[in-house]
Amino acid sequence: MKQNIALVTGGLSGEAIISYKSADTIGKNLDKELFNVYKIDVNAEGWWYDMPDGRKTEIDKNDFSLSLDNQKINFDAVFIGMHGTPGEDGKLQGYFDMLKIPYTGCDAATSSLTFNKRYAVAVAGMAGIAVAKSIILIKDNFESPDEIVNTLKFPVFIKPNNGGSSIGMSKVNKPSDELGHAIEKAFKEDNQVLVEEMINGREFTVGVFKSKGNIIVLPLTEVKAHGDKDFFDFEAKYYGKSDEITPAIVDENIAEKVREAAKKVYNVFNCGGVVRIDFIYNEEEGRPYMLEVNTIPGQTEASIIPQQVHTMGWNLKEFYTKLIEDSFNKKK
Repeated sequence: MKQNIALVTGGLSGEAIISYKSADTIGKNLDKELFNVYKIDVNAEGWWYDMPDGRKTEIDKNDFSLSLDNQKINFDAVFIGMHGTPGEDGKLQGYFDMLKIPYTGCDAATSSLTFNKRYAVAVAGMAGIAVAKSIILIKDNFESPDEIVNTLKFPVFIKPNNGGSSIGMSKVNKPSDELGHAIEKAFKEDNQVLVEEMINGREFTVGVFKSKGNIIVLPLTEVKAHGDKDFFDFEAKYYGKSDEITPAIVDENIAEKVREAAKKVYNVFNCGGVVRIDFIYNEEEGRPYMLEVNTIPGQTEASIIPQQVHTMGWNLKEFYTKLIEDSFNKKK
């Protein structure tokens, strides 16, 4: 008998546009011989299931059920394909925990922690994982950029503390008028802004997931922004302004250090499902620095996780099946 899977997408942030693209890829590749798939759109107007015939019906949030043609549909599991709030920051995860419905990915605590970049680097640093020096700016308490100039070495990266997809992110090479503009840009996306020293080195990103209790590291990808984009911002990530080399052409000893760091991060944060972890490998120090943990990594046709899955020799159908199976295992 087929299991009913809710593919939840949309969201309440600017990342919703990426969520819909990820959900399209996921929906096309979920095994229809194993699952009845219902795409649920969560947006400011409500939680909706759009039927193939054009009708739209609202989800009953009391038990996350669906009524179709006088038949009540309950879901065996949820595949979360939503970037940003409330799908990546622990809110949906906590809701499904209360209803005892399995879901893909990390639990509520891990999702909330990693969504806050400042908290994430603090926990990683306490665990002995290399991270860049940084400070946090709070909108109502922030007066001037002097704290940044006096505390950190330039260049620095300025980004919203909560969020993903590199929205609102800037690189500032030296103290100047552009520093204030970059802070203002980030504050438009969040009330907290993280300012982080730049680590020189090669940028690698890697998917890590758990299947049947085993932590599996996908092939590494090296990210190289194009000449007019000297870092991996939103345009570089989603509009072809970067080269993503999968598998990365890298010495095995460097690759192994990144893989071991990725496993350690996955364990330290008690991750579940698939996450993508970004690193800068500093060649002078011979170690990788963790940048951030993405608990709902992109699944668009151009996204890195699908690239790595294909490089591994798998197809997305079997990969997504493994993620759903893992969601059931977490509830046992």
